[in-house]
Amino acid sequence: MAGAPTVMGFLINATAEEKRKLPNVVNYFAAAAPPPAATIRKLEAEGFNVIHVYGLTETYGPAVVNAWHDEWDALETDKRAEVKARQGVNYVVLEGISVRDPETMEEVPRDGETMGEVMFRGNVTMKGYLKNPKATTEAFAGGWFHSGDLGVWHKDNYIQLKDRSKDIIISGGENISSIEVEDALYRHPDILEAAVVARPDEKWGETPCAFVTLKAGATLTEKDVIEHCRANLAHFKCPKTVIFTELPKTSTGKIQKFKLRETAEGL
Repeated sequence: MAGAPTVMGFLINATAEEKRKLPNVVNYFAAAAPPPAATIRKLEAEGFNVIHVYGLTETYGPAVVNAWHDEWDALETDKRAEVKARQGVNYVVLEGISVRDPETMEEVPRDGETMGEVMFRGNVTMKGYLKNPKATTEAFAGGWFHSGDLGVWHKDNYIQLKDRSKDIIISGGENISSIEVEDALYRHPDILEAAVVARPDEKWGETPCAFVTLKAGATLTEKDVIEHCRANLAHFKCPKTVIFTELPKTSTGKIQKFKLRETAEGL
């Protein structure tokens, strides 16, 4: 089966009465948004094997897969989930995938730390946007399709998304990945769903703002959530604001971050 991280959350948080023992391991293709490592770990504990895929409508859907290495089975649970959270390598039908500086078009070092834009090239990539030559020219600047996703390249050639370029939070000149903060939030046992966006800040330019949905019967304060993050992240990456609410989603379960950004801007 396949689904977005929201569907993974439904399976993990189903009641005991709703759950059934699986006769076999179920292969679950995680797509639509990067699932936190904590979510992958919890779903695999329920009897699912998570296979991470990634792509865009412009790349004929998924074009990158986290092809698993047998030796990774020996990793301890948390580390294995971290590796599965990477997007991976290109399918054979995609000529190439790269992580590059969008200004210079130079490849970033494969050090797992230097951030760049993920780019695609190949015959499964679109020819262009219909009747929109300007957008097409911008999207293919330098001969590669620019995804708008920011990521790093690991030394084993596997890419890992860090954020959408529009979702990266720049606080006091430091880049903060909303995905990294969300992963920390999902480690809390009382948090059902979480999303992080930038909130304008007079001193720092912008700071992380977390929108959190709690599990039924759970009670947390803003201070509780921030302290949990401070125990798991560098302090400058931690949310300065926490809003407890239901998260707006599309019909396929994608969280509508543009609506959350509008709310954060109005706080």
